[in-house]
Amino acid sequence: MQTTFTIQTNGPGLTEFTDDVAAWLPAGSGLLTLMVRHTSASLLIQENADPEVQADLRAFLARLVPPTTDPSMSYLTHTYEGPDDMPGHIKAMLLPTSLSIPVVEGRMALGTWQGLYLVEHRDRSHRREIAAMLISDA
Repeated sequence: MQTTFTIQTNGPGLTEFTDDVAAWLPAGSGLLTLMVRHTSASLLIQENADPEVQADLRAFLARLVPPTTDPSMSYLTHTYEGPDDMPGHIKAMLLPTSLSIPVVEGRMALGTWQGLYLVEHRDRSHRREIAAMLISDA
């Protein structure tokens, strides 16, 4: 089975899409692979109980890789798509762009507080595509 999920983002941050994937899964078991089809976004399995976790992750990423307008990033040459573009590519290089998740009896084998997130690294909103493939054990 395969599909594509389209996620609308609102600028930098984490957008949870766990429920979208859960609704798509069939009753069986297998291995789910997800891959974001963009070079300035990432995928994470992360805590979905306390929104402060997402705010702290976003703040950490902004501090780790600031925009090209920051003096510490003056060495970057790919700047014509805006000050957030090359930093977005760097963040996508540091974070996963694909995930593999076991599916058992139609449910992702996630932990109690885990959710699936698309991480947007650009400043403006985007429509991001996530390719999904489920390899069934049946």
